[in-house]
Amino acid sequence: MSIFSSTTWEAFTRPLGKDNPVTTQILGICSALAVTVQLKPAIVMAISVTAVCACSNIVISLLRKYIPTSIRIIVQLVVVASLVIIVDQILKAFAYDVSKQLSVYVGLIITNCILMGRLEAFAMSNSPLDSFMDGLGNGFGYGKILIIVAFLRELFGSGNLFGLQVIPQSFYEVGYMNNGMMIQPPMALIIVGCIIWFIRARHEEMQEK
Repeated sequence: MSIFSSTTWEAFTRPLGKDNPVTTQILGICSALAVTVQLKPAIVMAISVTAVCACSNIVISLLRKYIPTSIRIIVQLVVVASLVIIVDQILKAFAYDVSKQLSVYVGLIITNCILMGRLEAFAMSNSPLDSFMDGLGNGFGYGKILIIVAFLRELFGSGNLFGLQVIPQSFYEVGYMNNGMMIQPPMALIIVGCIIWFIRARHEEMQEK
């Protein structure tokens, strides 16, 4: 018998599609403005948020029966803050350059609405396994949008991916120019808005069929 019940599988898959935390719940938008100029820091941020979300969900689910209702938010914040400190130290030890690029935004994972929302809405009332899968799903769903935005911004804004030139030099020689608007913060919001529009329009079309 599989340990992954339909409820567990749904907890993982729903945030990847119709309940994506960014496109459906409009959470975690600030990160899209701050860390998506390049693909590498966006991927690291996505992994960091996923790790913190999944692990904090497990911890809170395990402790949920012992947490007094009056201080549950404080306990959730302490758990998330502790995990963020661990992630921050790991990045400084093994990926210092990326850590410098992300700057204060790793610390600001503590205030990410996705994390606190999943702890309050899911982990406080579900099993550790379901909570872990929910955390993974929401982290992957968030990361998917972050990576798409970063891919488009770095490719068309700098002509690079992972810092390596992708657009051939011959293109520039015949007049091609990088789009400077793509590396400006407002463009990240515009791209996220377009993604939200596309996904919702597609979802409505599927419902009509």
